[in-house]
Amino acid sequence: MVVPNSAVGFRFYHPVDVRYADIDAQRHVNNVVFFTYMESARAAYLQHLGLWDGKDFLDIGIILVKAECEYLRPIAYGTALRVGVRTERLGTKSLTFAYAIETVAAQELKATGTTVSVAYDYHAMRSIAVPAAWRTRIEDFEASG
Repeated sequence: MVVPNSAVGFRFYHPVDVRYADIDAQRHVNNVVFFTYMESARAAYLQHLGLWDGKDFLDIGIILVKAECEYLRPIAYGTALRVGVRTERLGTKSLTFAYAIETVAAQELKATGTTVSVAYDYHAMRSIAVPAAWRTRIEDFEASG
């Protein structure tokens, strides 16, 4: 499921500056870079909620299993962006995140996306149930908007 409207339901935004290295031969952000923007926003969201300290990747507690992006408008070099991210669904073991990539100045929607992650114990190398503390923190944050 792709997020239909950037103005609906995002309580967290992460700033992104388009770098020269993000640009392809067509002079706009390459399609694969959009996933990097979503990944950066997801990591910042987890840190903002206190679910990950941003240091030890073995303690991040989730692993990506699916990612999709709908490209709406090209993005040029130097554009200041923000990426809205929210938890759209909490399953027993999985979390679905929704994204809106938009310009900071005009809040023009450039792309939407979703990712599905599974709660994961990297030390034991197996999926686990979404921890109760995560569930509570996410539900409280998303409901407080």
